[in-house]
Amino acid sequence: MRPQGGEGRDDGPSRLGDLGAYIRHQRNAAQLSLRNLAKLAGVSNPYLSQIERGLRKPSAEILQAIAKALSISSETLYVKAGILEERDEDQDLESAIARDPHLTEPQRQALIEMYRSFRKLAELSGGQVSPARGPLRGLLDAVSTGDVDDDAVRRASPRDEDDDAGLAG
Repeated sequence: MRPQGGEGRDDGPSRLGDLGAYIRHQRNAAQLSLRNLAKLAGVSNPYLSQIERGLRKPSAEILQAIAKALSISSETLYVKAGILEERDEDQDLESAIARDPHLTEPQRQALIEMYRSFRKLAELSGGQVSPARGPLRGLLDAVSTGDVDDDAVRRASPRDEDDDAGLAG
């Protein structure tokens, strides 16, 4: 992620409202009251309420404290607040896999294919995907025992669209 420049930057009510709604959603998901989150983040209740309603723009330090209290990435809040630009995480992950010198080419390819399959399954199933069944169970077991080789990765890698359906739990 890159810091955004001032030109063309939108810090208007819409962006702040989105940030506030996101923080409120995360707070509710964490089952925290406004008062509890404010205490954990070290801010006052009224200030946090104003942030959630899109009336105040918090500093990066306050966003970091809120992120820590919610156990989420501060980077995510920085993007929501317009402090950082969003990046294409899919490409970042695939690039990291492709550059990893510890992986063989078949391992790289299998990891990228599995990642894409999981992403596709998550999109189709609304995020309800369990990797603990089918060929992936064997790969997870092999990883936990340190007994991973190209064959284990190849066996766990989906070969076509029909194989993907067997991964949902």
